[in-house]
Amino acid sequence: MTTKTETPEVEKAPAGSDAEPLTIIGKPNVKVDAMAKVSGETLFADDIALPRMLFCKIKRSPHPHARLRRIDTSRAEAIEGVLATLVGKELPIPFGILPVSQDEHALCPDKVRFVGDPVAAVAALDEETAERALREIDVDYDVLPPVMSIEDALDAEGEPIHSGDRIRGNVQKAVSLEFGNVDEGFSEADLVREDTFFFEGNTHLPMEQHAAVASFTADGKLTLWSSTQTPHYVHRAMAKVLEMPPSKIRVIACPNGGGFGGKSDPFNHEIVVAKLSMKTRRPVKVTLTREEVFYCHRGRHPVKMWVKTGVKKNGDITAMHFRSFLDGGAYGSYGVASLYYTGALQTVTYKVPRYKFEGLRVFTNKPPCGPKRGHGTVQPRYAIECHLDKIAEELGKSPLAIRLERVVEPFSITANQFKLRTVGLAECLERVAQHSELEKKRGKLPRGRGIGLAASSYITGAGLPIYWNELPHSGVQLKLDRGGGVTAFCGSTDIGQGSDSVLAYVVAEELGTEVEDVHVVTADTHLTPVDLGSYSSRVTLMTGQAAIQAARRLKPLLLEQAAEKLEVPIERLCMAHRRIFDKEKLDVGMDFAEAVVLAEAKFGTLGSTGSYTPPRSPGRYKGAGVGPSATYSYSACVVELEVDPETGVIRIERIWIAHDVGKPINPILAIGQIEGSVYMGLGEVLMEEQVFRRGVHKLPSMLDYKSPTFLEMPPVETILVETLDPEGPYGAKECGQGPLLPVIPAVANAVYDAIGVRIDETPISPDKIVRALEGRLPASRVPDYDFPPPVEVPPL
Repeated sequence: MTTKTETPEVEKAPAGSDAEPLTIIGKPNVKVDAMAKVSGETLFADDIALPRMLFCKIKRSPHPHARLRRIDTSRAEAIEGVLATLVGKELPIPFGILPVSQDEHALCPDKVRFVGDPVAAVAALDEETAERALREIDVDYDVLPPVMSIEDALDAEGEPIHSGDRIRGNVQKAVSLEFGNVDEGFSEADLVREDTFFFEGNTHLPMEQHAAVASFTADGKLTLWSSTQTPHYVHRAMAKVLEMPPSKIRVIACPNGGGFGGKSDPFNHEIVVAKLSMKTRRPVKVTLTREEVFYCHRGRHPVKMWVKTGVKKNGDITAMHFRSFLDGGAYGSYGVASLYYTGALQTVTYKVPRYKFEGLRVFTNKPPCGPKRGHGTVQPRYAIECHLDKIAEELGKSPLAIRLERVVEPFSITANQFKLRTVGLAECLERVAQHSELEKKRGKLPRGRGIGLAASSYITGAGLPIYWNELPHSGVQLKLDRGGGVTAFCGSTDIGQGSDSVLAYVVAEELGTEVEDVHVVTADTHLTPVDLGSYSSRVTLMTGQAAIQAARRLKPLLLEQAAEKLEVPIERLCMAHRRIFDKEKLDVGMDFAEAVVLAEAKFGTLGSTGSYTPPRSPGRYKGAGVGPSATYSYSACVVELEVDPETGVIRIERIWIAHDVGKPINPILAIGQIEGSVYMGLGEVLMEEQVFRRGVHKLPSMLDYKSPTFLEMPPVETILVETLDPEGPYGAKECGQGPLLPVIPAVANAVYDAIGVRIDETPISPDKIVRALEGRLPASRVPDYDFPPPVEVPPL
């Protein structure tokens, strides 16, 4: 694979830096944890070994839906080397990530809801003994009829999977919102088109399996090391389920070997090892097998979608009506948020003056779905971008023109009342079209070769916390050392995206020191201020802004003492490369460390704090909490490919992708994130699928679950577009999730350009290509469902 990258000239940032030249931000700096990772020094959760440590294994249900009649652990407990067993009645308090979805138990107390639901656990001297003990635990079940699809869930007449005041049958949540009169909009249209799509579920496939170690000590305090993306929410769940004061629980998020959203939930195995440690008074570790990770899942929802759009002859959209049906699996997880996300961002990309969204999420007896890169927006973006190409063809317009002419206005408010700020989408579209020669090639390549375009938008951090409150979403504490070192404490979690490095870059830039002088301490609930976690592409913006604030509270103390010592007006002083110096006489200055000593002598121990809370969205209707963001990123992607009509095999020739990154804090890290998104998007559109037979996963291994290897990775040309957003640190936006979204529909649109048939479901596998060419591929369908009357939201 060869990769070409175009990056902008990087020198000054008018936003967030007092317009001084930037010395670190925008440069291709090395990641602060790079050497530790390549040398093997980094300790992941499974690497932790404590004295007297026990090993945990979890017994899981073989049935997708059943009641528990009896669990007998006596034979397991009699095995030499087994120190404790655990069953559901010992942990009766439910938990979950969302306040409205507290529907899981650490171990099922009375009912199992998917193959793999945990029912008992063992702590033993070694894993082999624990495995043997699991086989000796007797469990009797009353097997119930399973619910295996969205249609089954809507039609099922037997016992529902869950019960509760807010649940009707197996429908966890149904949503209906209308912004403006869509019927009026459709009546004004020259063309009204309807299409249906299906997006298959898939999973994150991180290299690191989930692992956790718990240690309950004699002083009644509990420490948990875990491969989690959300130590703050794990901390909350443990305090609730274990009925312990939060002050006695410490959660440390270990370096993370990939998460992509799959480690964002509090998990039952984290609570199980904690309880086993409390029972045995010894440290306990659990590492899930790869097969268990497939069943833990929390990945992309399978979604059926219907979209209806009215347009004028020139392509102006008059109204859009979007329906989504989510197969949520056995538990709530983030599912209510996922549901809202499938309807939230349709208006953030193109101008949609009237918009109606209806969606529902059902429970099924499959592993629970949750957030995966691009949470809840990947599926509808695929549908909308394919739908828009079909409209363009009917109107005789080019896919590029119909998108360019409808890009949302910067600093406007969408129909569903989200506040937009900078919008770099038009530049993204123009540059990928120019670089790929899209207009020259589209429809003109030999049969079997095609080129396709798609665009997208994504949030840069969620505008509201999971538990609504007025507290900051991110915090940073700084401590200065007399030797010139700076320690930055923050609760953010580096999941491989480089957030620890971003924290160091920002602090070093603001204080005029070097990156290697900044020591980062992150993701430890005892040591660091709260950060809500690594999800929703929030960390660079929120942690970055908190770090800037903390640093700027320290700078005056240093500059004041330096100005007095150097006898230079404070406004003439500059901080860079470990020096504080006169901008007009560069040889007049002092070391950063000397300024620290002077300031400490004058003011005492030097430290500061900073925090960040996103601006509130103008929307105040029920459901407005999902979708608002400090700002939105934008992407455009062109894919050129070849399709073999005999075999249906697709070969991706080349990809051009442009992303409105606002400002690249480190262009190398930004490009890495974008290329990672391209890779993941190709997997989802070409081969990845989580499929089940009677509740049993058909492909629960990295050998059977197909994802791209480097042989399938094509050359990628990445273009970074700068918009210097006023809400971002130095103007930065997210670049870790948004670039995935346009890749999938761009492939689908290129396939149509190549062979003239549409595949309106993912993955676009060879067998579907062949069946579509033979006219044997059935159209996607959505269920009939009577949604509740819409909540009509008047314009602001």
